[in-house]
Amino acid sequence: MLSIQETATGISFQVKVHPRAKKNGITGTLGEALKLSLTAPPVEGQANEACIAFFARLLKVPRSSITIASGRSSRLKVIRITGITAAELRAQLPHNL
Repeated sequence: MLSIQETATGISFQVKVHPRAKKNGITGTLGEALKLSLTAPPVEGQANEACIAFFARLLKVPRSSITIASGRSSRLKVIRITGITAAELRAQLPHNL
């Protein structure tokens, strides 16, 4: 089950990134983390940028409100998004999660 921490300014949650996938998308959960497939390779921050762009598009928030709080060089990352609630995130996720 996905674990989302809510603060006064926004939310944070874990993501397990699968780079060099066939298409971008959320493919499920792994423990308390979202599984995210990205077409970008894991070099020179390309997968990190693709991760930020994916959530900005999905949640209709500016890219500047999304940061990678930890795990910039790891497949397991903590994403922090300001200006939205856990309920708003869950509403945009596939319903089988």
